[in-house]
Amino acid sequence: MQSKLIREKFLQFFIQKGHGHQPRVPIVGKEDPSLLFVNAGMNPFKDIILGNQPIATPRVVTVQPCLRVSGKHNDLEEVGVDTYHHTFFEMLGNWSFGDYFKEEAIAWAWELLTEVYQLPKERIYVTIFGGDQQDGLEQDNEAAAIWTKYLPATHILSCGKKDNFWEMGEQGPCGPSSEIHIDIRSDAEREALPAAQLVNKDHPQVIEIWNLVFMQYNRQASGKLVDLPHKHIDTGMGFERLAMVLQGKTSNYDTDIFTPLIAKIEEISGKAYDQNEANRPLPNSIAMRVIADHLRAVAFAIADGQAPGNVKAGYVIRRILRRAIRYGYSHLAIQTPFMHQLVPVLVAQMEGVYPNLTAQQHYIAQCIQAEETAFLKTLATGLQLFNQLDPSKIHQGVIDGRVAFELYDTYGFPLDLTLLMAKEKGLMIDEVGFQEALQEQKRRSQKDAAVSQGDWQLVNTAVQPRFVGYDQLVVTTSIVQWRTITNKQGTAYQLVLEATPFYPEGGGQVADAGIIRPLSDLSGDQAIEVSDVQKEHGLIVHTVQRLPADLKAPIEARVDPVKRTLATANHTATHLLQAALKQVIGDHVVQKGSLVTPSLLRFDFAHPTKLSVAQIEAVEAIVNQKVRENIACIEQRDVPLEAAKAMGAAALFGEKYGAAVRVITFDPAYSIELCGGTHLPFTGQIGFFKIIHETAIGSGIRRIEALTASSAHQFVTQQSTTLTSIAALLKQPKDLVQAVDKLVHEKKQLQKQLMAYQARAIEEATKALQLEQVGDVYLVVQAVELPHPHALQQIARHYKNQYKKIVILLATTFEQQAHLMLMVSERLEQYNAHEMMQSIAPLIGGKGGGQPFFATAKGNNPAGISAALKAASSMLTMPTA
Repeated sequence: MQSKLIREKFLQFFIQKGHGHQPRVPIVGKEDPSLLFVNAGMNPFKDIILGNQPIATPRVVTVQPCLRVSGKHNDLEEVGVDTYHHTFFEMLGNWSFGDYFKEEAIAWAWELLTEVYQLPKERIYVTIFGGDQQDGLEQDNEAAAIWTKYLPATHILSCGKKDNFWEMGEQGPCGPSSEIHIDIRSDAEREALPAAQLVNKDHPQVIEIWNLVFMQYNRQASGKLVDLPHKHIDTGMGFERLAMVLQGKTSNYDTDIFTPLIAKIEEISGKAYDQNEANRPLPNSIAMRVIADHLRAVAFAIADGQAPGNVKAGYVIRRILRRAIRYGYSHLAIQTPFMHQLVPVLVAQMEGVYPNLTAQQHYIAQCIQAEETAFLKTLATGLQLFNQLDPSKIHQGVIDGRVAFELYDTYGFPLDLTLLMAKEKGLMIDEVGFQEALQEQKRRSQKDAAVSQGDWQLVNTAVQPRFVGYDQLVVTTSIVQWRTITNKQGTAYQLVLEATPFYPEGGGQVADAGIIRPLSDLSGDQAIEVSDVQKEHGLIVHTVQRLPADLKAPIEARVDPVKRTLATANHTATHLLQAALKQVIGDHVVQKGSLVTPSLLRFDFAHPTKLSVAQIEAVEAIVNQKVRENIACIEQRDVPLEAAKAMGAAALFGEKYGAAVRVITFDPAYSIELCGGTHLPFTGQIGFFKIIHETAIGSGIRRIEALTASSAHQFVTQQSTTLTSIAALLKQPKDLVQAVDKLVHEKKQLQKQLMAYQARAIEEATKALQLEQVGDVYLVVQAVELPHPHALQQIARHYKNQYKKIVILLATTFEQQAHLMLMVSERLEQYNAHEMMQSIAPLIGGKGGGQPFFATAKGNNPAGISAALKAASSMLTMPTA
């Protein structure tokens, strides 16, 4: 059964059981601060399970891509080594929110596996939760009793909390689970040893394929379990493992999900994907598995709006991509960019399943290729640095571990390559020292990023929190719940309000600023600043530094109107900008990120080349024309998503949209977008729009920064003032540009003349030097007049190239400072330039040093040059051992 059909049959089965098919969400976490990526099928439903959002559809079926590379659920190091772990995978899941529970979940799982997929019943084993004394939980006898309708008792196994109690993390929804395992060993192996003894023992052919989670509890910060508002079913079946079983393979990598990618890697590398006699993958094959897996993770992340970067989720994606590149570099000897060539293969596999991959194929490949090129340069830099290691960092054939860590941390040079290069030189790496340095860095990072969250304290459970900020900036409201948070800045508090006018950060727009205060506070003395507003699991969370004295009393929430208006102007201008870019440079313009603040707007978009001055001027002209037209904002709320798309509304890849969306239109013939941000009622209130920067931020990604309203006016005024000042300095020329161009030309001519003069002066100084011979060594110890101190090295190299054994000590004065330079032929090991320079540098009032064959010094006492040269001469002419 081919992989596309496996997905289809799963969806069809549960749709027939009354489940609504919910499209997958982007794998990049948007509204959960505890997650960088969606790492389980339940992530998109966390707010429903917690009771923060109402249950709209009680039965749901999904096929959800997931990424596991950090935190509790981290499969990175197992990828490629075994047959079934991945960073990126698809999770097949069916859900019940307060509807059916264990009976139906188990019955339908059995029906799907044995009747639809026709898996042999005698090879299926299940586990149930055996209870936990610490949490005060008994064994799940209910699930065990249900399973006895389908399986003999020998196939129903009781396991502990580690295997059969599912938790998202240290806090959050959780509950007992029942895992379904299958034995795909040969008949002879099955007869020799029952699978019951191999379940949950990491046997590659007795594997878990489906986990039925009975979500009943919420784990609080204290560790205490409390009942959820409703009981839920949360199931997850590994798509790749299921394909392996249904296609009769013993490795996920041998299924049609991976074989086309591996075949392409074989073609690129010229190496074969094979295994040894024990059916274990060879290093080449492990590398190909890693590359195929990581390519899928990176491509999906980029398609969902997360390109490789330097921080947070972007850094993780860059790390995955670089890990794949170095596997190709180290094990397959691929030293040129190659990963981007795999993108068309992946897109062909996913055609009709994940259309955003198809739509962004060129951009994904371009982004990956740029990263490959940059990282391969990094590897070359690492090689050069390794070959120039300071000998003092090598002790008895072992390279200091902290040196290897610096290569890794500063230059991105992987440890396995450092180990390989050390081995080639007959050296070893102090791996213990490397790990110590790595752990120190992790502890520092964790300490800086650590955030401790208390449990939500309920104040008023009778209301449903709501956002009213599109229509009101001041509202009388109350606190629904609150909690304490602690980070490196100290202790703060987070509040959820019954009604809030505060716009939470999202869609590129920064959060509103403002205050809350007791309604009884007429003077405003008790006002509390709202320092941040974020959206989390469907809740709008306000951060404050202190709590109101009476948490149950009515409060006033007031948004700063000036900052809101300025940010709103910039957000409206962003819509006008995107539409103008499409007019000027083409419909291929796709938003890749934005930032909207009260002071500026920033817009990132897909485009391969720099915009010309004429193009920038054309974009500005169009936007300002739309500003002058004073176009009314047409806001439509709760529009069905498909209806909005039919209107031509532009959606942003990587954003999570519900069944109903908000549509913002500025002239139906000009700009229609899905948007949750705040907007001006008329474009004329923008006042004026001015682009101040246009630059590249990555391969195929350009960035425009622009100003509006008073900020734009101030910028233009400053520019005009600067031009007026320049014109005054140049005596008011008729053509200012021509006058400046003439000055630049004259400067270049004068620089050429100056360089020629300096070259003659250096040549004359070189000829005037006197050489002294001591034995077979030539000495030059002299003060010279030079046009600049860099000429000291120029002269020294001239003599060093002519004499095999020479010591050159030169001195000059430049801008009232003394400069010394000492160069020693490599053959003269009896002289150490570094040590000698350290001893004479104090005579010119400075410090000096360098390498054994080259050293310099600079000081503020030019009068000491004579003494320094005399001291050096005595050291150079004394007898040497």
